[in-house]
Formats: sequence, C-alpha cells, structure tokens
Amino acid sequence: MAAPDTGGWFPALAVGVSLLKCLFINAYHSTDFEVHRNWLAITHSLPVSRWYYENTSAWTLDYPPLFAWFEFGLSHVARQFDRNMLLVENLNYASASTVLFQRLSVIATDVVFIFAVRECCRCVQEQKGSRDVLSRPSFVLASLLLYNLGLLIVDHIHFQYNGFLFGFLLLSVAKHLQSQHLQGALLFSILLNLKHIYLYVAPAYGIYLLRSYCFTQDNRDGSVRWTSFSPLRLLALGTIVVSVCALSFGPFIVMGQLSQVLSRLFPFQRGLCHAYWAPNVWALYNVLDKILAVLGVRLKLLEEEELPLASMTGGLVQEFQHSVLPSVSPSVTLVCSLLSILPSLVSLWLCPRGARGFLRCLVLCSLGSFMFGWHVHEKAVLLAVLPLSLLAVESREDAGVFLVLSTTGHYSLFPLIFTPAELPIKVVLMVMFSIYSFTALRKLHSGPVLRPLETVYLLGLFAVAFVCEVVFPLSPWQRELPFLPLLVTSVYCSVGVCYSFLRLYTGLLRHEDSGEKSKLQ
Repeated sequence: MAAPDTGGWFPALAVGVSLLKCLFINAYHSTDFEVHRNWLAITHSLPVSRWYYENTSAWTLDYPPLFAWFEFGLSHVARQFDRNMLLVENLNYASASTVLFQRLSVIATDVVFIFAVRECCRCVQEQKGSRDVLSRPSFVLASLLLYNLGLLIVDHIHFQYNGFLFGFLLLSVAKHLQSQHLQGALLFSILLNLKHIYLYVAPAYGIYLLRSYCFTQDNRDGSVRWTSFSPLRLLALGTIVVSVCALSFGPFIVMGQLSQVLSRLFPFQRGLCHAYWAPNVWALYNVLDKILAVLGVRLKLLEEEELPLASMTGGLVQEFQHSVLPSVSPSVTLVCSLLSILPSLVSLWLCPRGARGFLRCLVLCSLGSFMFGWHVHEKAVLLAVLPLSLLAVESREDAGVFLVLSTTGHYSLFPLIFTPAELPIKVVLMVMFSIYSFTALRKLHSGPVLRPLETVYLLGLFAVAFVCEVVFPLSPWQRELPFLPLLVTSVYCSVGVCYSFLRLYTGLLRHEDSGEKSKLQ
C-alpha cells in the first residue's frame, strides 16, 4: 500500500474548477454579497474600536475577529479596483469593478481549499498501478471535494467564503490523519476564530486530541490500553488554543468590548429557524405544528383567532410561537444538540478506531448540530457533507450515506438560487455532480452502494423538482401560497438528512466497519 502521487492529474483538476468558477462572475449574487462588501468598508474605513458597533447597514459584522482581519486585508486589494466600495454609507453598492473583485477574491482564497484537498488525497492509501487514474480513491476524492456542488452554488453564485474556511478544516483533518496533532490543533483553532459555526465539531476535536495525543497507548495484543497521561502534551494543546484566542479577541478584551463582540456572534434574539428552513428536525416539527393547528381548527378543538400569527414561512428572520406544540427555546436546542452527539463522543473515547473513528465522530457532531441547532442556516449541511467525502471513498456503507446526504443536502440549497437565468446552471451542475458521484463510487466499490428504498427516495427528488420549478410557477397557488416550494423542499430533504444521521449512528453502534481495513492513514 502506498500514498498516491497526485503530481500529474491534481493540478489539472484544480485549474479546471478555477476556470469553471470564473464563468459565474456575472451570475446572480445574494444579500451575502452586500454583507461582505459592507464588512470590507467597516474594517477599512473605521478604527478597530468601532468594528463591532457599526450598524449603518443591517448586515453588521458578526464573524469572529480573525475574519474581520481577513476582510481588512482584502480591503487593501479592493481599493485598487474601486474605492467607493469601501465607503460605509454606500449601501448596496455593486459596481462592475466591485463585483469582479468580490468574485475573484473568493476564487483566489480558494487556494487554501485546493491545498487542503491535495493533502487529504495524500492520506488515502491505494495499490500502486492497480487502477487507472480515474478510478483511484484519491482521484475520486479530489473530484468530489474540488467540484462539490454545494460549494459552487453557495460560494460562487450565492456568494460566501466557505471554500477558504473549509480549507482550514480539511487541512486540519489531514494533519491529524498524518499524526501531526499540534499542527492540526493550530489550524482548527485558527478556523474557530475565523467562523464560530465550527464549534459544531469542536467536541470531536477535543475528545480525539485528548485520547490520541495526551494519552499514550499500547495495543500490541489488539486491545487498546492507556499507559500514561502526558500533562506536557495537554499544556501544549492548551497553549495553542489560548494563544490563538488571545491574538484574536485580545484587542477587544483590552478595549472592554468582549461582551459586544459576543453579542454579535451569538444573536439568540433570532428565531428557531432561518428565513428559509434548513432541512432538519425543526422543519419537521414546524410542519407538524402547522398540521395540528389546521386539524384543530377544522375539528373545532381550537379557535383560529386564538392561534399565534403564522410567521415561520414569511421569509423574515424573526421569533415565533408554535400554535399547538411547545415552543422551542435556545436552551432546548442546545440540550438536544448535546444529546445527539454524546453517543459518538463516548464511542470515540471508549472504542477508538483511529482516523475513521475521528472522522465519523466529526461528521456526526456536525450533522447532529445541524439537525437540532438554533437558527441553523441551510448551508451548514456542507459541514457534514465535505468530511463525509473522505469516508465515502474508503467504505461502501459510508458511500451510500454520502450519496443520500449530499444529494438531499445539495438539492436543499436550490431555493437559494431562485432567479430564472440561473435555473439551468444549478440544474446542470446538480445533474453532473450527481451522475459522477453515483458512477464513481459504484465503480470504486465494485457494485451498488444504495439500498432499494434509498434509490426510490432519491428518485422522488425529480418529482419534487418538477413540481417546485415547473408546475408551481404556472399554477394559481403561486400568489396564494408563495412559500409552498420552500416548505416542500425543506420537508422532503429533512427526511433524507435525518435518515443519513440515523444510518451513520447505526453503523457506529453496530460496528459495521470493524472488520474492514481503512484506506486512510
């Protein structure tokens, strides 16, 4: 067994996807485009002491300080394109030069993601000369990651910097797979201070590092025994985390602004669900509440005028009360999230399985938090899809889960791109990525990876897409029930996401992978 040589084909894949991204420069962009333009203006035009107080725009700075410094660095390049984009009062400014810079900045910073993918590919074990290049696990992994449909839609059409951020995550994972734990911990600490959503997977990192780095092990007879605990290693890890956080938050602590920064990072005054419901447990909960309310009124068990006004599908970020079921508070979502990831953390501690165990726990933590978290964005499903790609190339069972989760998760992003001009783009990208994923993983694992009912469920997405994208816009319901396509998409995809979560846990608890040899180092 040997690590793959990516020297020949990897640069071609990387250049190809970068050129593809350039085709979307003049495509539709969302309000996130204005969000990041405003952050460029804030960090460039105002002193540091005002960054987290500025509220001229509704899109205030709500990422951790390291990302603010990242925007500050980009702003010095931005002024070479159009200085007017750096004026705080120029709300919704989108000149041609501004659009060009913003788009190119995402493509350029994706070099971090490209480098991370290459490092992950080097962690895949494969027989030399046993397969043609296109069928090698490393090639399939590189293609699934570099051409990931979700990243193309969210970053290069909708507009964000997720590729840059996921680069740090995957590079950190690669370092752990290579047993370079301190480097992995440093990269993850930097990532947390760039975007705090990665707190979702922090428990997996904490347990894995404590078990695999701070304890030395003896498994010569096949059983794992802890032989000693190293306080110095724990101190080294703690020093890395504290140092990065001190560099990030230190200036704001000195200025007495820590509480203000934290209030921006964790706005719990927002509602349970985002404006467009993420496909998770709370989407199903909301629909059940609505169904019970309608039935209650029709059966004369409830009075319609006594029910709270329905705001959960109005398209605004706001709080609302459920009509029949108990309303959910942030503390309840926190408890549910912790309970959902606890078994995976316990398993990682008591029954370590090396790289696979860490990756599986990381995916379960991200997916559990996505399913039960407070005000979850639909784009957060990528936090589970991308790491799961590594498991998909080395396990038939995980490949099946990946196909279900990635297909439903990616399709759930479709409502983000609602303009008619971009409809063919997202459909073509979805079809191409899905065909490649299904055929490549089937060939890689020498046979079908989906169960019959999974295939039937995924085929149902064609019906959902046809109804939402073709039938509904031509029907009279478009004016009366404008939210219906969002509702149908979210609920249908929620079933697939919940199923993927349960199947991952089934594999963990039944030890389906205990007898397989991992292709990951």
